[in-house]
Amino acid sequence: MEKEKVDKKDHILDVAERVFSELGFDGASTRTISAEACVNMAMLNYYFGSKEGLFLAIFKRKMIWFQEQLGILGNDETISSWEKIEKYLELYTQRVVSNNCFQKLLHQELSMQRRGELSDQITDIMLKNVSEVKKLLQEGINNGEFRKDIDSEMVIATIYGTKNFLVNSPQLTSKVLGYDIHQDSVLEEQLKPRVETYLKTLLKSYLLNEHDKSLK
Repeated sequence: MEKEKVDKKDHILDVAERVFSELGFDGASTRTISAEACVNMAMLNYYFGSKEGLFLAIFKRKMIWFQEQLGILGNDETISSWEKIEKYLELYTQRVVSNNCFQKLLHQELSMQRRGELSDQITDIMLKNVSEVKKLLQEGINNGEFRKDIDSEMVIATIYGTKNFLVNSPQLTSKVLGYDIHQDSVLEEQLKPRVETYLKTLLKSYLLNEHDKSLK
């Protein structure tokens, strides 16, 4: 019975994520979502309470999982700081490609610059993920693997900014890159490896001390 409830909630969240990304927060309604998910309003309200609660649940499901992965990565003592950054970039670029719908939803909400409890909670969740990345960078500084003068905040801005440009401006990106990124196959086979390689090459050059440049 519990598994059935979890599966039903996940189904509603999948549908809500798509509807929100297509219509935006203001354009979407719980009635539309319940109809497309083939559940009644009473069930939707029981699980999530409101449109705001449903919207927040989508973010929590995606972002908290990633935060947990970053925590596991940070506690791994078997690999170097640079290898941790490499694995983070692999996780990040994979999520950008495989969760393109969610990425658009995220961009739409943040670009609205809303004020209120919902916006604050979303920002807090994202800041926790940012904090985990900063820990990885600080670890590399502390152990001498990374340069002491790196600008951690700008590293994060570079990673997020690259994603925002590529994913959230698909028409412009397609023109710049020379292929249509609206196609899932193009995202997976061309854009993902290209972004991953670029960010690894760029950050390796910036982060590592000269004597560590040979690290893979």
